[in-house]
Amino acid sequence: MRTIPDGAHIALGGFAIARNVITVVHELIRQRKKDLTLSQCVMGMDTDLLVGAGLVSRLIVGGGSLDRFGLVQCVNRARETGQVVSLDYTSLSVCFAYLAGALGISFIPIKSLLASEVLERLERGPGAESLRRMNCPFTGEEYVLLKALTPDVSLVHVQAADDQGNCHIHGPRWENEEQAKAAHRVILIAEELVPTDLFRQHPARTIIPAHRVEAVIHQPFGAHPTAVYSCYDYDAEHLELYVQHARTPQRMREYIENYILGTRDHSEYLEKIGGIRKLEELKADPVLGY
Repeated sequence: MRTIPDGAHIALGGFAIARNVITVVHELIRQRKKDLTLSQCVMGMDTDLLVGAGLVSRLIVGGGSLDRFGLVQCVNRARETGQVVSLDYTSLSVCFAYLAGALGISFIPIKSLLASEVLERLERGPGAESLRRMNCPFTGEEYVLLKALTPDVSLVHVQAADDQGNCHIHGPRWENEEQAKAAHRVILIAEELVPTDLFRQHPARTIIPAHRVEAVIHQPFGAHPTAVYSCYDYDAEHLELYVQHARTPQRMREYIENYILGTRDHSEYLEKIGGIRKLEELKADPVLGY
């Protein structure tokens, strides 16, 4: 994480309370990065943690929550106080912006924002610099031209990868493929390191290929307390604890001091939340996948 500079645009591959890049978020907080821009289709605990720790100045998002556990309270508080500039799109339009970046084009025409309050709000605020309206030169139809998103680095948590960077993503993939291909750099966090032969046997399942990937971090339970399909469920007890702390800035600082700055690495963090006994309880059923 030392290679990610202050002021970087980081794309996060998680979704609400699933496959969040928690181990990397913790390390960014330990290294006290600052002035980050975060983009994500549906933000969750990872974004809320970074905003709550004061590392973020700008958000590009399509919504988000902690699912059944409630709102992203640190993000909402930062919006209200002006701590962050928030460009609030729809999740589909953020995905289209990543797709434009992945295709190597500077913008993409879309219709999904037309006749929406989302578009009107973006045009009145800082989002105006990232979109334009135009009529099609062939049919006269109205379109929104959406500026491409090309993050400095994409962080994606996956179930399995090899040491070269090929990876499999089981279950919902959301915008992970477009996001990774749009970014200048890609760092994977993998639950399991597997032989490259596995990817040769099933090449169509390789969502992000090795030549796109700069580094692979092998970290079992690296998304805790969020869930990773086919690996482990979310930790409801810890998520409820987090929600209680996120209600006020003071209690949020206590959470960060205790669970992040007060631990040297993710292994020590996992011990603090209950260790192997707790993690065994969260392991997924091999049939159900959760």
